[in-house]
Amino acid sequence: MVTDTARAEIDRLYKSHYGLLVSSLLAHFKDVNLETIEDVVQDSFASALTGWTKDNTPLNPAGWIYTVCRNKLIDKIKREKKVRFLFDYEDFTVPEPEFSESTFDDQKLALLFACAHPDLTPKVQVVITLKYVANLRIEAIAKVLGMTIEGIDKLLLRARQKIRDENILLIEPGLNSLRHRLPIVNKIVYLIFNEGYKSSSGEELVKEDLCEEALLLNKTLLDKRIGDGATAAIQALMLFNVARFKARFGPGGELLDLEEQDRGLWDPILISMATELLAQAKGGEFSAYHYEASIAYLHCTAKTFQSTNWVLISSLYRQLLEMNPNPFVELNYAVALYYSGQKEEAFAILHRLEVTPFFSQYYLLNATLGKFWSLEGDPVRGKEYFLRTLEQTASPVERQFIEKKIKELSRFGM
Repeated sequence: MVTDTARAEIDRLYKSHYGLLVSSLLAHFKDVNLETIEDVVQDSFASALTGWTKDNTPLNPAGWIYTVCRNKLIDKIKREKKVRFLFDYEDFTVPEPEFSESTFDDQKLALLFACAHPDLTPKVQVVITLKYVANLRIEAIAKVLGMTIEGIDKLLLRARQKIRDENILLIEPGLNSLRHRLPIVNKIVYLIFNEGYKSSSGEELVKEDLCEEALLLNKTLLDKRIGDGATAAIQALMLFNVARFKARFGPGGELLDLEEQDRGLWDPILISMATELLAQAKGGEFSAYHYEASIAYLHCTAKTFQSTNWVLISSLYRQLLEMNPNPFVELNYAVALYYSGQKEEAFAILHRLEVTPFFSQYYLLNATLGKFWSLEGDPVRGKEYFLRTLEQTASPVERQFIEKKIKELSRFGM
């Protein structure tokens, strides 16, 4: 029976090497489809669960898994009589390969660029990166993306079909492709971090792992001198956000507004690192990530919520909108306008967004309107929007936050 120590090692190995095993085998067994290789990798990990004990855990666990995977694939090919004549006199003894940390980092980076293939849709790029680079199981991917397991399965099925039909192999792209794919890689890392950060709490460790995964991937891009100014700006943005991580939730795990957060819990070392990175990122083309990182810098360096330079933040959002017209950015722009004193314009934008089909059902828009009308001394209208918000989110943390706001308004006799 597998021991807890062996099980922990197998889980660690799965998280660190699943995607690398798939891509390595795919590169060496070009006639075998992706589904078959994934089945073999899963089966090999199952073999480890039944075969490893405290006394016989291999010295090179990654090499052991790779060897088992390769042998299983060779046996499968022979059984199916696809290339039997090639193996009649072949010695199938496979030495355990070396998996050094530097090799691991290089392979992982190559796999990240492979997942950024331009013929794949952005959603597919993110999902296969989460599966093969972040090594998340289907259930975890579905959870962090707010999709069903069936939906992820269908998406992966279509992705595998496209990879097979169009010969899009999950192997390292050529040097010329790296430069062209870097903007896609930057966006994938950015999206992965956002998925981990936007709803993360101390009880959702998978989401925290996503934030860490995005930071490590991006740092590798910078360390290998593959990244550009946008890559550095993304790293600064992520560090600014992580610096405030502990203050986002109260003692009971409740979500806190920015003005409610204890700024003493913000990490000054991370803020300093992010500030330095943002300075290094300037000088070239100013990307959308530069604007977002600059806004985060202004929040992180403000002594209090009231002393935040909302005028400059609203100006940065306006410039970001000119570069990248986007209703989500417009929502943030309206918030900045409100706190900078331009309340009439802020409400005009918010109510204009409210009449669009998607945003009328978007919980953050209704939560913002509920808060602002409450601040303007209209608890009736505020509560109305908060009640709408309660119907539009299933997140326990967000629901707890909104219920608290509704309870506060109920003190006005509503």
